[in-house]
Amino acid sequence: MIAGVDEVGRGPLAGPVIACACILQEEIPGIKDSKLLSSKKRKSLYEIIIKRADYSIGIVENNVIDKINILQATLLAMKNAIFSLKIPPSLVLVDGPYEIPGIPYKQKAIVRGDRNEHSIGAASIIAKVVRDRIMEGYDKIFPNYGFAKHKGYPTKEHISAIKKYGITEIHRRSFKWKHH
Repeated sequence: MIAGVDEVGRGPLAGPVIACACILQEEIPGIKDSKLLSSKKRKSLYEIIIKRADYSIGIVENNVIDKINILQATLLAMKNAIFSLKIPPSLVLVDGPYEIPGIPYKQKAIVRGDRNEHSIGAASIIAKVVRDRIMEGYDKIFPNYGFAKHKGYPTKEHISAIKKYGITEIHRRSFKWKHH
C-alpha cells in the first residue's frame, strides 16, 4: 500500500495549490511526470488512473497560501490528500526534498520522484488535470486573464492582464508578481 504524493501549482500567481495522494494496485503504461506529457495524453491517463487507483486530493486556496506561504500550503495540501485516502498507506513517497510533517505514516521524500516512481507520477497526473480544470473554470469567471491557457502561471499575457485589469480574488497577494 504505497501512496505516491505530488503537488501542482506552486509557481502560479493565481489559483490553489493541489496535491494528490495515489495508491496504485497495478502498473499503468505511460505514466510519468505530468509535465512531460501532452495535455491529451495526460487526460487519457487520468481517466485510466482514477478507475484503477485509490486516490484523494488536497486543495489549499490562494488566501491560505497568502497566510502560511507556498511551501507550508504545499505540505498542508499533501497532508490533507494523505488523510483523505480510503486505505491507510504503509509507505508514503513524496515528490521533492521535504517529508510531510504531522502524518503518522512511514515516508520518504524523493527529488524528481514524479519521474522515477510510478505512484508519484500517477499523483502528478491527477493533480495537474484537476488543477487545470479548476483554472479553466476560473477562465469563465475572469475571461480577461487567459487562465484556461496559462493556468495562472506568470506568462507575459498574464502579467499584462494584471497590469491592465488588476488582481482578482483568486490571485495570490503574497507573491511578488509586480516584479515579473
